[in-house]
Amino acid sequence: MKYLLKSATIINEGQSKVGDVIINNDRIEKIGTHLSDQDAHVINCKGKYLVPGSIDDQVHFREPGLTHKADIYTESRAAVAGGVTSFMEMPNTVPNALTQELLEDKYSIGSQSSIANYSFFMGASNENIEEVLKTNPKNVCGVKVFMGSSTGNMLVDEPSTLNKIFSEVPMLIATHCEDEATIRQNIKLYKEKYGEEVPISCHPEIRSEKACYLSSSLAVKLAKKHNARLHVLHISTAKELELFENKTPLDQKQITAEACIHHLWFSDEDYAEKGTSIKWNPAVKKATDRSAIWEALLDNTIDVIATDHAPHTSEEKDNTYFKAPSGGPLVQHALIALFEKANEGIISKERVIEKTAHAPATLFGVENRGYIREGYFADLVLIDPNTSTTVTKENIRYKCGWSPFEGVKFSHSIDKTFVNGELVFDQGEIVSDKNGKRLTFNRFD
Repeated sequence: MKYLLKSATIINEGQSKVGDVIINNDRIEKIGTHLSDQDAHVINCKGKYLVPGSIDDQVHFREPGLTHKADIYTESRAAVAGGVTSFMEMPNTVPNALTQELLEDKYSIGSQSSIANYSFFMGASNENIEEVLKTNPKNVCGVKVFMGSSTGNMLVDEPSTLNKIFSEVPMLIATHCEDEATIRQNIKLYKEKYGEEVPISCHPEIRSEKACYLSSSLAVKLAKKHNARLHVLHISTAKELELFENKTPLDQKQITAEACIHHLWFSDEDYAEKGTSIKWNPAVKKATDRSAIWEALLDNTIDVIATDHAPHTSEEKDNTYFKAPSGGPLVQHALIALFEKANEGIISKERVIEKTAHAPATLFGVENRGYIREGYFADLVLIDPNTSTTVTKENIRYKCGWSPFEGVKFSHSIDKTFVNGELVFDQGEIVSDKNGKRLTFNRFD
């Protein structure tokens, strides 16, 4: 199908201006004004925002092995319903993606069931460095290192292993940074005080600022020592921000950082109402941390915004502190949640698009995506600022069936989503089952 998107307010590369876009097959063919094409299906976009689809650099879609919570089929459809056209998925599935064969198994699932474009991180452990070094940087987004506890055999805490990873891996290393020894000591102290009935409000004290900073600072130290390409995921504290800088252009940065929706939206004041539904690792912390993360986004100390989409069932989450797993589903509402913050004057719409589309594309070297440019893949999202979205159980697309945003009324809605030129989501409905493409990368040329 050929499409002519007419009179959209195009938000792209720091500007907002009214224009037209022609989509031909999987690419953006033409950008301009007063365009016409007798072969194209015309869509009137007057009064709506046309933006590049979000590239979410951290999701957990739970397949294989944990598909009672989520799977690539369901969560990729929730993603495109939220304007996320490409995702990068983490290796702590079951089995963990710790060999090239297991990693390719996930790509095979993605090719058959993902409606969005996809990439999957290679996982690191204390024992699999030889497998990690086989990873192809042209078609795998990066290597994930859990410098804090995770599912299965994925805690990397041996100094010799960490030094080997940071000195020998030539591609992007993405880290979850929380110091395990600190967390274990905190758990011991809180169990002595409360037994098994630790209040959820203690979560940010157990998975503390100290735990985050010790681990993040170690990762940065190793990256600087070995000149490694480091990306620190889900920054949750003000203190960690001193580890990063904002003077170097993004395409030249060796050390980058990510913020997540939940650390931008919630604070420790929300535990009383939300309970374990906002239990994440790293923990949602103080309102002052949240404010500092926003400031760091705006001055480019933090480079991208992601979701860390990590669904669990309601039954799993509705539990006591130690039994409730960490994580929550976010891909369906992340983009309109950010546009809500733009309405509040916290961030500009142009900066939202920079941090959710342009910057992830640049940071990872995603080929021909993340921008509205002629010749690029037509991963495009039409946002309606005049139609609100209220999150209810009836319109949640996650397999787990719940959202921490339930009951929230957003002032915007996702009107249409195109993936590789295919209209896949239209006014509340998935309208295509065409599969997305495997992402490719060119940062390492």
